[in-house]
Amino acid sequence: MNAHTPHPPSRIPYRANQRLPVDIVFHPSWWNAHAGIAFDEDFFYHPKKRVESERRMEQVLYERFGRHGLGEHRRDDLPVIGAVHNAAGYLISEMLGCEIRYREDAAPDVLPAGRDALDVDPDAAFQSDAFKRFSRLCEALKTSHGYLTGDVNWSGVLNLALDLRGQNLFFDMLDDPESVRAGFQKLAEVISRFAGSVQAETKTSSVSVNRVVRFFDEPVWLHSECSNTMISAEDYERFVLPIDAAWSRQTRPFGIHHCGKDAHRFAKSYAKVPHLDFLDVGWGGDVKVIREHLPDTFLNIRLDPVQLVNWSPEVIREIVTRLVTESADPLRTGVCCINMDQDVSDEQVDALFETVQTLRDELA
Repeated sequence: MNAHTPHPPSRIPYRANQRLPVDIVFHPSWWNAHAGIAFDEDFFYHPKKRVESERRMEQVLYERFGRHGLGEHRRDDLPVIGAVHNAAGYLISEMLGCEIRYREDAAPDVLPAGRDALDVDPDAAFQSDAFKRFSRLCEALKTSHGYLTGDVNWSGVLNLALDLRGQNLFFDMLDDPESVRAGFQKLAEVISRFAGSVQAETKTSSVSVNRVVRFFDEPVWLHSECSNTMISAEDYERFVLPIDAAWSRQTRPFGIHHCGKDAHRFAKSYAKVPHLDFLDVGWGGDVKVIREHLPDTFLNIRLDPVQLVNWSPEVIREIVTRLVTESADPLRTGVCCINMDQDVSDEQVDALFETVQTLRDELA
């Protein structure tokens, strides 16, 4: 089956282990304001602080939202190798040569490398100081706890290419498409080696991409395609689809994280992925159109964290109910809101969880 074969009838054995899974991720500014957590280098790489920070985050979640099932690990000192309560892709960019800057109330900033060409040396990435520092963290955690858990956001092929090459990548797509394809394949190799080694050790690769995947019985391989909103569907099919198609055959369940507002623009193209088990549907995506093209794919509906802080609980209930209805298959639908900042109220978060629970009760 080549990359352009239409999506086949589903044989997907992977479904969320509860109906309508729902989860949230707060922006680092929320954690900094409400839990006093600083997102400096030690938060990410000091073994003791890594464990303490994750337990502290679980405790805060339980204190404020335990009635919704959050904070189940508040009593556990878990050797979590990455920030699974954050939305932050930075490590592979650093392994490839980008500078990373840390802030107390934000995710790490990736400074573009400004490469003259998309030249990627996979072996060099795993010999980098960044990877060695991560390896030391993992070794220390495994020595002290006997095992590892969690994962690290591995970003995505196009995202990483833009970190390395910047806007000149778009000229490369026109002027030297073969070099772009070759560079993308090497980036995919780096991702496969990194995320594959993490999943082999911890049994998960993508909780740090979207926490909803933790509700699945099998680890979802979730490819972050945040930058797809910057390209045409035709360019996606030329440069990225072959990689997604290969991953979907090799690593299932396979998913695409599309946090942009135009996932429907790619619906026909995503339907050409042989096994697209999971699709993160960014706020603004036309859920009805996407479902028409992807009847067998789990659609994870993302709410807008910027707009949500201005919505009343009644508006939140209306929006969630409408979008879940438009998805038209509750066994293949989830809901989340990622990166809510310090201005979101507990009542707004409650409305999200309570609406989903009402919908579950109606289904039952």
